[in-house]
Amino acid sequence: MRIVTRPDFDGVVCAALLYETEDITEPVKWVEPSDVQKGMVEIRQGDIIANLPYNKKCSLWFDHHYTNTINKPFNGAFKIAPSAAGIVFEYYQDKLKQDYSELIQETDKIDSADLSMDEVLHPEKYPYILLSMTISGRNEADEAYWNRVVDLIRRFEIGAVVNDKGVKERCRTVKSNNKKYKELLLNYTQVKNHVAITDFRSLNETPEGNRFLAYSLFPESVVNVKIRYNDKERQMIVLSIGHSIFNKNCNVNVGLLLSRFEGGGHQGAAACRFHVSRADNYIRKIIEILIKNEPNED
Repeated sequence: MRIVTRPDFDGVVCAALLYETEDITEPVKWVEPSDVQKGMVEIRQGDIIANLPYNKKCSLWFDHHYTNTINKPFNGAFKIAPSAAGIVFEYYQDKLKQDYSELIQETDKIDSADLSMDEVLHPEKYPYILLSMTISGRNEADEAYWNRVVDLIRRFEIGAVVNDKGVKERCRTVKSNNKKYKELLLNYTQVKNHVAITDFRSLNETPEGNRFLAYSLFPESVVNVKIRYNDKERQMIVLSIGHSIFNKNCNVNVGLLLSRFEGGGHQGAAACRFHVSRADNYIRKIIEILIKNEPNED
């Protein structure tokens, strides 16, 4: 039996809970949602998929993304919720030997971006938020670190987790990156009407940093679009969209919107990945829809 999930904080917590409750015999398979959607991931009988689109070959499935809704019987649990980990926690609550309620409460808050201005501007004061910022799916070489965090949060309280030598070093890197990221956001973001557009494609390396920071830097915007290359060959582009968590006037369901552009996600946060040849067409259409800011529910 194998866990298949995505390398973000929600996926890490899902994996920790599943290790606690199921007889997992193999390492976690870390994958991106777009790769599952495009059939690029081998799913096997016995696999448990969490925080990713459904695949008919899996034995259990847990998810919470609007665009991953299915209308067929399956084993597991799905509902629109703050986090996939919360759904796993609810499903297995009677089997869990430890109290993970605080971890789930924090995961819900982080994955749904239900944060205060102080939490956004000073994540170093909030250990769960800082820990979540050390988990990024951009570099497959980080797989050992993701697995390490899964193991740590199963065995220790948050104070001990962030004091782990490896985690502490990652947290220092996050703090440093966040300072640089603020300057880059200011330099590479333009605001069109109420849409903040951050385009990092001209940079040799895509910077990493606090994904919530744009909402505080551009308070007049209701939604942020971030565009970056996803590979060294600069052939694949990732475009992500997030509703502002402070100026809550975006009417577009961005998960539904990006399902039209090889992606998907939640009503308030979503991403898509596509070939560079489609960039001009896709980006223009996406931004036009966001500027119109009209409801697009089914």
